[in-house]
Amino acid sequence: MWYRNKGYDFTITSSTAFDHKWINGRNIFENISRIVDEMFGNYLSRPNVKQPILTQYCDGQRVTCPNWMSQWGSQYLGEQGYSTIDILRNYYGNSIYINIAEEISGVPYSWPGSDLSVGSRGQKVLQMQEQLNRIAQAYPAMPVIAQDGIFGPATQESVRTFQSIFGLPATGVVDYPTWYKISEIYVGVSRIAEGAPRW
Repeated sequence: MWYRNKGYDFTITSSTAFDHKWINGRNIFENISRIVDEMFGNYLSRPNVKQPILTQYCDGQRVTCPNWMSQWGSQYLGEQGYSTIDILRNYYGNSIYINIAEEISGVPYSWPGSDLSVGSRGQKVLQMQEQLNRIAQAYPAMPVIAQDGIFGPATQESVRTFQSIFGLPATGVVDYPTWYKISEIYVGVSRIAEGAPRW
């Protein structure tokens, strides 16, 4: 009811009848956690529709739901070579699209759109270097690096150290999950330093 009370004509639910729900302290699967990190900025849309799209589904075996997306039905389509958008359009029609949010609330800088690695340069590299140096103040195992917007061997080593501290594959490449983990830790250490309450 919160959304309707604010004047919107839709409701977003956290009911597991319609949605997956994250519950603090519950067990999670690491591969699912990684996939969520890679796609949490994605959302579905239809042209000229400005409200959330209900994409409910069922498992398709224990519970069958005609005309709904199903877990096992989706797996079957994937095994037939259907792409993610093809699977969605199979259930929801050709007017559905997958978009990537340009900005995510609470994240200082949005994903640059491609991996950062040795040889990368520019504003996004500089932003990442600034955040890594701020994190290094709270995590002394991390080296302090030049904030020059050039991704060189020192930046690669800082990224690799960050990844090993925070349980990511230590590749030295800033991929999507690494970018947002850097943002998450940066926001956390910055808020602690400011004396603000943690989320």
